[in-house]
Amino acid sequence: MVEVTDTVLRREPDLAVPARPRLAEGVQVHAPSAEGALWIIERPGSYMRVGADLAKLAGALDGVRDHGQLLSYLGAQWTGESLAYALGQLKRAELLDDGLRKKRRIRWVTYVPPLTVQVTLLRPHRLLTACAPLLAALARRGWGVVAAMLALGGLAGLVLMSGTLIDTLSGPLAMPVYAGVAVATYAVIVLHEFAHAAVLTYYGGRPNRMGFMLLYLLPAFFCDVSDGWRLAERGQRVRVALAGAATQFVAAGSASLAALFTPGSDLRTGLLVFSALNYGSGLLNLLPFIKLDGYLALMSHLDIPDLRKRAMIDARRHTAGLLFGGRYERELPQLRWAVPYGLACQLFPIYLVGGLALSLWGDLLLSFGVVGTVALLVVVGLLIGRLCHGYLVRLREARQAGAPAWRAVLVTLAVVGGAAALLALVQVPYSVAGGYRYHAGRADLVLTTDPGPDVLKTGATVQLLRNGVVFKERVGTATIAGTHAREISVPVSVLLPVRTDLELPGTVSGYPLEMTTAPPDSQGVARIEAGRRPLGVWLYRTYVSAAW
Repeated sequence: MVEVTDTVLRREPDLAVPARPRLAEGVQVHAPSAEGALWIIERPGSYMRVGADLAKLAGALDGVRDHGQLLSYLGAQWTGESLAYALGQLKRAELLDDGLRKKRRIRWVTYVPPLTVQVTLLRPHRLLTACAPLLAALARRGWGVVAAMLALGGLAGLVLMSGTLIDTLSGPLAMPVYAGVAVATYAVIVLHEFAHAAVLTYYGGRPNRMGFMLLYLLPAFFCDVSDGWRLAERGQRVRVALAGAATQFVAAGSASLAALFTPGSDLRTGLLVFSALNYGSGLLNLLPFIKLDGYLALMSHLDIPDLRKRAMIDARRHTAGLLFGGRYERELPQLRWAVPYGLACQLFPIYLVGGLALSLWGDLLLSFGVVGTVALLVVVGLLIGRLCHGYLVRLREARQAGAPAWRAVLVTLAVVGGAAALLALVQVPYSVAGGYRYHAGRADLVLTTDPGPDVLKTGATVQLLRNGVVFKERVGTATIAGTHAREISVPVSVLLPVRTDLELPGTVSGYPLEMTTAPPDSQGVARIEAGRRPLGVWLYRTYVSAAW
């Protein structure tokens, strides 16, 4: 969503436009939905807020009128210069038929920078329109009270069962429970997206598409509700944005309350894990730093299109000014908190991938050998690439804003020197992830790659951990009794947080362990403690050399 409210010549030079311009295929002009609101020009998949003058121009672009006839139709306040600029704006937004484009093809796979890939699976408008009576019934206030009671009551239930919940999340799950939780969670995520679409349909909007996506390398689903910008009331748009998280909280609360009255069993375990995961993912969805529900709700409440993008521009320009100097314009001068918010929006995806995702999945992927290590190497490379790209963008913008070249050179040298010092001097704990198997009086350290003789040595300490769904609880210690490996077959539960006798395909390397503190579980996660290494060496040993 972008916003253009005047036709004054402001920035780029005019673009060449046809002598008799017409709107592109599928472009529509929507009148204000309430008094005082702006007009909206819709192109399939995007929306532009415009003032009445630009909307009048767009509505007149029928491919018959030439520029002179357009000026006559629009009135005396228009000039040839302002008309040329306005047509250039519409062309830059790809709203004009250039004579080359054919009918817009439906794009089933879409890449959204920096790290999101969307695959469209469904266009739900007809289905939800047919369900209009049901949606009207569910919109009654009484159902909202019931939903709030389920969500809050379930949260209180988790607090009452907190001890059991922590034990459950710290241990592996039976394979049927693991599969059931996964299926149920993804089913609720689908309902989450349908809730967005249903509320938008109830208010008279049109959900465009739904599907599967990888959001910063995390699997998720999406629903395009950008048509909500045509809704007159901010509150309606906020409710559309929050409908998905509300659905998850209701499902999580229902499962938690059911677990309260379910005796100890795999069913209760599954209900607890399902509830915790959905409360957690619902809360993550409400954080306004990435393009999820919380951000859409905040943007709708403030009624500022492209809030995140414009705040990040302000943050980028602010940091560029601090580093390099220069003069910059603010995108959001009316928001005093735009700069810190923009910085949070820039840093949170890095934390989401580099902190949260790698901490949850890092050891698991490393334990899968070369394939997992290469996947991690790609992720780390993307993160480093994003940091470098962000610095170069700031440098380029600073030079365009008049920053002196000498300062840019000095700051760049300082940044490079600081990064080199950080990599060389900062010491971090280094460990190697694997698994252990304790069977028939023999304990084996299970490794899928060779960590090198400086790590894999007799007497090295090995921490034994329970392979929990969320937490990894230390349950024992051992030392490496020898560096001569033997080929062994091990169950999947050595690497994954499941209880099963199903074995991994093929064999892996097993090294003898001498137990210091015997664990209660016969298999789980193992971590070789290898002292501390400089950050640069740690990065190289953890990701590069292992993959090589």
